[in-house]
Amino acid sequence: MRRLPPLTAIEAFVQVAKLGSIKAAAEELALSSPALSRRVQALERFLGRALFSRRHQALVLTEDGEKLLRKIAPAIDMLSLAIDDLSTNHDVLRLRLGILPLFASQKLMPHLPELRAKHPELHLDIDTAAHSLSRLGEGLDVAIPLAREIDPALYSRRLGRNRVYPIAGRKLTEGPNAIRVPEDLARTTVLIHRDMPETFEVFRNALGLEGLEPVAIDHFDSGQLMLEAAAGGLGVAFMLDSHLEDAEDPRLVRLFDIEVESPYSYWFACRPRALETRPVRLFHDWLVPLFEARDA
Repeated sequence: MRRLPPLTAIEAFVQVAKLGSIKAAAEELALSSPALSRRVQALERFLGRALFSRRHQALVLTEDGEKLLRKIAPAIDMLSLAIDDLSTNHDVLRLRLGILPLFASQKLMPHLPELRAKHPELHLDIDTAAHSLSRLGEGLDVAIPLAREIDPALYSRRLGRNRVYPIAGRKLTEGPNAIRVPEDLARTTVLIHRDMPETFEVFRNALGLEGLEPVAIDHFDSGQLMLEAAAGGLGVAFMLDSHLEDAEDPRLVRLFDIEVESPYSYWFACRPRALETRPVRLFHDWLVPLFEARDA
């Protein structure tokens, strides 16, 4: 049998290929950047060819790198499934779910008793860390990201459609300096989620106000913290209609009675092969119809 490179080197290569950054991949694998770089370099030495080219602090796969990733991805999926199958108690089905905290608290947790009643054997390990899509097959079985679209190499289903809502604390709608019309946004701070960077731009452009600029734009990686910031009068949060409606927070209001479709949606996503496993299939068949019924 031909000698194989260390599995840790292959793991490092796959993470860097998916994230395009040594730093991001090192964070995912809980390694230092130099340690991760050494693993990638070890694989390149083993193969005798470069797998990445360096461009402006980013790593881009070479033609050989793309070929290697394409060929080993199915094998890595099969390896992960085989290990899971042998290490799993078959009386308990376990699914590793990557999910954003706000979706988990607003959308998933209220319905989990229904799932437990229907499938008492199915248990969820919930992971709210970043980069859930890139970790599918390597720590996660299913991801529920917030995105414009999903890589066509993955299986995905959109979990409903949404509108963009400008959300503010009531105090910003009262008094002589109240925010009453879209043009008033030029006097305040706009709050944006890092996973939805174009929400304000989409809303502004839909109204024909391309030149409108707020005092500042503050970025968040937590939807819950955005809602708290808006409730505290720190700015106007551009989020989804469901974020406001499900929050049921009397401190928050929607600004302007204007309908703008959001380019961002929540998605169910997994590797195609993962859909063949019973935990993923049970979760999929319960979750997707739940949201399709709401969107009907």
